[in-house]
Amino acid sequence: MPKITLVVAVARNGVIGRDNGLVWRLRSDLKRFRSLTMGKPILMGRKTFLSIGKALPGRRSLVMTRDRSFGAPDVTVVHDWAGALAVAREADELMVVGGAEIYALALPHADCIHLTQVDAEPDGDTFFPALDPTAFREVHRETHEPTDQDEFAFRFVDLVRAA
Repeated sequence: MPKITLVVAVARNGVIGRDNGLVWRLRSDLKRFRSLTMGKPILMGRKTFLSIGKALPGRRSLVMTRDRSFGAPDVTVVHDWAGALAVAREADELMVVGGAEIYALALPHADCIHLTQVDAEPDGDTFFPALDPTAFREVHRETHEPTDQDEFAFRFVDLVRAA
């Protein structure tokens, strides 16, 4: 079974998206996302996949959907958590990249979370599930100020499942 890792950017108010898209411009976070996920299978929901619009290069894209007729070029469609694990069984790590329903499904199984805490409270319609503060412990934190490439201040925080 692969290690289960969530990769997510979350605003102070829990927002992760709006209208099936991002609600901030953080180039540093996109670079980190690419670095963390490159060469690994990534699991996302259908809506997240449609917001991206294509399979991401250098990663095996797994798209989870209840829609049995869904298909897209260069992706593997799965219909449940067991199906995603079966497809990723040979990998060392399965990267869960959204959206809210997929995060909620994966969170109880997560070994690690690469969290970007965004210092903003945007309007949104998609939220990250509440984290049990006793379930994970922080192992790394890196603070960043806003720049011309990064709209808000943010922190990269790495969490691992508490023993």
